[in-house]
Amino acid sequence: MPVSFTVRPAVASDGAFLADMAVEAANWRAGDPRPRHEIIAAPVYSRFIGGWMRPGDAGHVAVDAQETPIGAAWYRMFPRTDPGFAYVGTGVPELIIGVRPIWRAHGVGRALLQRLADQARADGFARLSLSVERGNFATTLYRSEGFAVTQAGSGRDTMVKLLR
Repeated sequence: MPVSFTVRPAVASDGAFLADMAVEAANWRAGDPRPRHEIIAAPVYSRFIGGWMRPGDAGHVAVDAQETPIGAAWYRMFPRTDPGFAYVGTGVPELIIGVRPIWRAHGVGRALLQRLADQARADGFARLSLSVERGNFATTLYRSEGFAVTQAGSGRDTMVKLLR
């Protein structure tokens, strides 16, 4: 497979694809995938999808040479009264990322994270956060892109990247 892709800003019509990528993010383990309807109904994922694209949302979509979406990374702000798993403070967007399995380990996730960090910096944010389940192979990518564990939870960690 040729490793040729580009990254573009996410738009309002990408909502259904972002739901697909939330499913990919949830089903990172090989073997026993959870059903799509179960994942997109779970609050940990539905909060990143519902009402896309609302004010303050930002993201990027990777597309292959035929312009078919293959991955996405996006962030949202959540209030202290309704925090996500990666909530670290007011004014820190929480991100989620998903890449189609066949495109993993081809630089797609790294390109998406870099573009999203650039976007967050341009939007005036000082930090980005994410939540990752322990054992997820993507943790190595997150660390290499400057994310560090700031909170260890039950089976998952919160990681933060300083942008300034």
